[in-house]
Amino acid sequence: MKKYTLLLALIFTTMSFAQTITSKQEEVSIAQYELLQKVNKAYPDITLSKTITNFYADGKIIDSQQQFDLKATKFTSYKLGIEPDNKKVLFEYDSPETGKVYGDVSLFKGNVLKTTFSEQTGLIDVSLNGKSVYQSKK
Repeated sequence: MKKYTLLLALIFTTMSFAQTITSKQEEVSIAQYELLQKVNKAYPDITLSKTITNFYADGKIIDSQQQFDLKATKFTSYKLGIEPDNKKVLFEYDSPETGKVYGDVSLFKGNVLKTTFSEQTGLIDVSLNGKSVYQSKK
């Protein structure tokens, strides 16, 4: 009997925590576009786009990603994500000349801070408002 009670408790607990995750391609929100504009102004390599795929769990945005047409570009992969609080952009791109490069750009007290990691060169770069303030090569 204890086994059945435990099994039923586990099933009902699992069902109560299940979330429905959906995605929808739509225009960026005003807050998302303002973030992208600030980031693009300081770091033009972060592309501006007016469409985004938002991922929802129980009606709230949990992740946002942009897709790009890479034809006629130097990139083999280019991904951008926006965190739900609209204060951070995550990026990752790959090209034959740069290799895989990834990092994030955050807004902090009116400043735009970018952290970049390059797998090909081993370079770590921290930039503030478009200017490199720290570099380290591993």
